[in-house]
Amino acid sequence: MGGAKKKATGRSPGARRAPAAKQASPPAGVEEYLARVPEPARTTLTKLRATIRSAVPAETTEVLSYRIPAFKYNSVLVWYAAFADHCSLFPTNAVIEAFKNDLAMYTLSKGTIQFPVDKPLPASLVRKMVKMRVAQVAKK
Repeated sequence: MGGAKKKATGRSPGARRAPAAKQASPPAGVEEYLARVPEPARTTLTKLRATIRSAVPAETTEVLSYRIPAFKYNSVLVWYAAFADHCSLFPTNAVIEAFKNDLAMYTLSKGTIQFPVDKPLPASLVRKMVKMRVAQVAKK
């Protein structure tokens, strides 16, 4: 009587596809995570990583948090990850809201920005967002 039933996938409704990095076992560190990412996502992720690095204080460290790379300065500033067709930056919802107009052409969720792997990375915008996040953490 009604519409067709959706096929059960075993995933929660908001679940995403698995990251591009193979998930056999958790990576031991950031370098191992990056080594597992296939092209073209690896190139985009490497550019994203370098852009973030250029905007954080020198004493910032890279860690794995929630099994993905993150930059930490007192607390985690931002996370970043590779997926099958995009790389994601997780700068917190407050940063995304502040730059929402500049991010209109990208897929967004509450705390995530998706950058397609086949398009240029908006490096200057990423730097501005990361600097805002650094300022937020410095205020705490």
